[in-house]
Amino acid sequence: MLIEHVASAEDPRLADYRDLTDIALRRILEPAGGLYMAESAKVLSRALAAGHRPRSVLVQEKWLGETQLLLMEAAADVPIYVVPADVAERTTGYAVHRGLLAAMHRPELPSVAEVVRDARLVLVLEDIVDHANVGAAFRGAAGLGADAVLVSPRCADPFYRRSVRVSMGTVFQVPWTRLPEWSSARVMLHEAGFHLAALALAPDAVSLDDFALARPERVALMMGAEGDGLSRQALAAADTVVTIPMAGGVDSLNVAAASAVALWALRS
Repeated sequence: MLIEHVASAEDPRLADYRDLTDIALRRILEPAGGLYMAESAKVLSRALAAGHRPRSVLVQEKWLGETQLLLMEAAADVPIYVVPADVAERTTGYAVHRGLLAAMHRPELPSVAEVVRDARLVLVLEDIVDHANVGAAFRGAAGLGADAVLVSPRCADPFYRRSVRVSMGTVFQVPWTRLPEWSSARVMLHEAGFHLAALALAPDAVSLDDFALARPERVALMMGAEGDGLSRQALAAADTVVTIPMAGGVDSLNVAAASAVALWALRS
């Protein structure tokens, strides 16, 4: 394990960590380079436990010992770049309050069939654009018993740094992959025996209470984008439209909160 002290934000060894607030740059860097960022010791620990491999770690001195232990336990022999707090901030473009960042190799995504093979309750996220909402939905899925998460082709990246951080690393805990477009995804899920339940407002919607009382054996719970909700294609693919009964003149919840309520109601 190579420990290197780095004193300059311009050092080429820190290239993976540079300008992490530039979303356009990260969209180019991460998929092409096959990397994502794990931020904090807890998130790194969960990533390592899931079998993900780091390429390097950027850490401040006070977290060096904990980081070494994590990497040794995982037999991960990678460079550790030790930097002062100001160098970490100048490199990434923000204050790294949690002490460390790890540049992680992205694992290859499994097939839909592999992810849902033994699943009974699956969360489907369609075109969610806010990374925090994606992370919060994954955290709810992990805590409330979803067996897997499926995301649409245009859904925000679950491995984006903010998604990972908000999820507290549960994006590594819950099996997930990307769906194709609905014309193919509907066939895949029906062939796997799933009932597609779309959470949406509609005149013919079934209340969540009633749907939960007669819950099908295998359910794919479909959640739509912030503001617009599920697309016409998603609603057309659904077997049932389900709504959460609301009070106080409120017609809907944030997508992560709504998914948590529905997952709790549909838990086995």
